[in-house]
Amino acid sequence: MTAESEQTSFKPVVRVGSSLKDLREFPDAVQDHIGYALFVAQQGGKHRDAKPLTGFEGAGVVEVVKDHRGDTFRAVYTLRYAGAVYVLHAFQKKSKRGRETPRGDIELIKQRLREAERIAKGEKA
Repeated sequence: MTAESEQTSFKPVVRVGSSLKDLREFPDAVQDHIGYALFVAQQGGKHRDAKPLTGFEGAGVVEVVKDHRGDTFRAVYTLRYAGAVYVLHAFQKKSKRGRETPRGDIELIKQRLREAERIAKGEKA
């Protein structure tokens, strides 16, 4: 194995909106889990807990779900735009009914997806 083949090209992580601040409020174990899932995505892989988010076409929008001490935490990212992993949203699921992502969170993800597209195209907000 040569030194060149050992080097992996990593996609940068671009955090949209308050996603970094929100993620930093999660418990350390959850931050580590989601951080590792993002690291796998940076390398072009897919973490075992990364699943396409329902309601978005194709596998371009992905969520990582982590349960911790009775609470559920989610981070949503996209690989739709070449060259980067865009973290769109990080939140704690509050509803105890059903597994569906709340409408307000879906709307925020859609808004941040549009913002990620603008960033990818080099446009100003």
